[in-house]
Amino acid sequence: MYCDSCGVKMQNYQRYCPACGKAAAAIPLMPTQGRIAGHLRLLGILWLAVSALSIIPAFVLLTFFRPGVYEFAEMPGFVHHLLQFIGMLLLGSAVLGIITGWGLLERQPWARMLAIVLGCCSLMNTPFGTALGVYTLWTLLPARSEEEYRQLARVA
Repeated sequence: MYCDSCGVKMQNYQRYCPACGKAAAAIPLMPTQGRIAGHLRLLGILWLAVSALSIIPAFVLLTFFRPGVYEFAEMPGFVHHLLQFIGMLLLGSAVLGIITGWGLLERQPWARMLAIVLGCCSLMNTPFGTALGVYTLWTLLPARSEEEYRQLARVA
C-alpha cells in the first residue's frame, strides 16, 4: 500500500503515512449515531413526564374518595370502592411508567421490552398516552432498533 499524497510505501497496519502524516483511509470526524440513540433520551423523559402527570389524578381519587371521608348522598356505596380501584390502577401505571423512563435513560436491557408493553397499553389513554405509545412503538419496535438497543445497553 502506498500513500496517496507522497507515494511512500506504507505497511497495512499503519493508519498514517510516516513521511507526510496523511491518513491512509477516510476517518470520520464524528461517530455515526444510530436510529434510536437520539430518540432514547427524549423517550425516557417523556415517560417520566407523562407518568408524573398521572400521579395527580391517582392521589385525588385515593384521597377524596376513601369510604367515610366524604359521603355524597347521591352516590351509591360501591362508587367509592370503584374510584379507589381506579386510583390504584392509575398509581400502579404511573410507577411502572417512571420505572420505564428511568430504565430507558439508564439504558437498562429490560427497559426496551417494558416500554413496548406499556406503549401498547397506553394507546388507549388519549391524547398523551396515545402519542407516547405511538412514539414508543415507532422508536423501539423495529428489529434494527432491538439490535441497536442491545449494543447501547452493553456500552452503558
